[in-house]
Amino acid sequence: MSHAIALPEVRVPSNEEAEQALLGAILVNNRAFERVADFLRPEHFHDPLHQRIFAAIAAMIDRGQTANPVTLQSAFERQGDGGRDEVGYLAELVGNVVTVVNAADYGRTIRDAFLCRQLIEIGFDMIETAGRPGVDKDAAVLIEEAESQLFELGERGGALRPVLSSAEGVEAALAATERAWRNRGQPLGITTGLADLDAKLGGLLPGLYVLGARPSMGKSALAFNTIMLAAARTGARVLGFSTEMAAEKVSRRHLAAHTGIPADRQAQGDLTDEEWCRLIDAKAELGALPIHLDDTPGVTVSHIRRTCRRHKRRHGLDLIIVDHLHRMRASPQAEKQGETAKITEITAALCSIWKEFQAPVLLLAQLNRGLEMREDKRPSMADLRQSGSIEQDADVIAFLYREEYYLSRTEPGRRPDESDDKFNERYERWTRRSDEARGIAEIIIEKNRDGPIGTIRAHFDGPRTLFSNLYRDHGNA
Repeated sequence: MSHAIALPEVRVPSNEEAEQALLGAILVNNRAFERVADFLRPEHFHDPLHQRIFAAIAAMIDRGQTANPVTLQSAFERQGDGGRDEVGYLAELVGNVVTVVNAADYGRTIRDAFLCRQLIEIGFDMIETAGRPGVDKDAAVLIEEAESQLFELGERGGALRPVLSSAEGVEAALAATERAWRNRGQPLGITTGLADLDAKLGGLLPGLYVLGARPSMGKSALAFNTIMLAAARTGARVLGFSTEMAAEKVSRRHLAAHTGIPADRQAQGDLTDEEWCRLIDAKAELGALPIHLDDTPGVTVSHIRRTCRRHKRRHGLDLIIVDHLHRMRASPQAEKQGETAKITEITAALCSIWKEFQAPVLLLAQLNRGLEMREDKRPSMADLRQSGSIEQDADVIAFLYREEYYLSRTEPGRRPDESDDKFNERYERWTRRSDEARGIAEIIIEKNRDGPIGTIRAHFDGPRTLFSNLYRDHGNA
């Protein structure tokens, strides 16, 4: 049984007085236009005539001309819509001006009223769509569409960032340099837990970081075990989105990294009394870290944005980790257009997320299978699936490679008619290479917008799924 919902009568938000006061102020002194030009548009006005007047003023000022009732006469009529004397109205606007000082406040009032009108329209659209009999869309899809409309409204209604003068830009750059000088030897951004990687990147600063690798290279271990734990231990508030692993599994890996007790043995419950004590002690320490995990499968960018906003209000937010790009979902429109459109939409949206929250976003990505066919399996930019938008949007692109993984799967077998000497020579070469590669990982930085590229090496502890400093924590070269 369905029930009708009684909707309240809604007054359309507008402020006629503010619109008149602003237009009159600009017509008296065109410099008042500069105070609102960055954020106000003709469509923000409620009165259609006011929209036309503001558009005409903007066009005239953009041409370097003076906008006043006399110069605007040709664009308006003595007898406009509804019998309105438009030319006379221009003079009336000027005649009623009290001050031009409040132009920016008038502009913000007008824009806020516009945003409220748009919100009402979106709200009624949502009610109409959701209440339509036989609607052929899931509730989740309707929610995604509503979120998309709200996000677009926020983008349209937002003010432009101020343009910096050369003096302001230089001052900001010198302030950043001074901070770096005062923290010599320490990363300017959030630590990755790897000293050589911090030295290359300066730590993780606000921006989009992409880490690509083939399966089983350890990209999730590097992101969730090494970087997440290292960042949280310095006080950074970390929010991770795991589309592949359940939050329980990520936490089990955290326990493995902290205690040295492998995750598979934890899962089996095959533990000594001493190991149980270590896990209980680790629970208290890890539980105090500012880490939160979201293991929603097929996560969307709108879900990430919504969760980040809520998380920042409740806990603060310094680092966002997303695992991984190719398991995320885009809008229905982008999904229909194919993988390239999907990736383009997701990376662009993640760029807007790091800018909104001023926090680094670490995005994991899967690489093409084609690299498995090559003799040298070290990845490069060309191995990123649908790499065009990723290369464009990312501030840093890095790849993870472990030769040990491939060597362990290519133990030489004896060939037909191969002599003992030849086989032994091949086997010794393989053994020597395997020994040299054991526990060694390469992090290949192919793009670094604000710093050097290159390769750093780290130690990989498989049972603990943990990366660490190669030379500082381990004696091997």
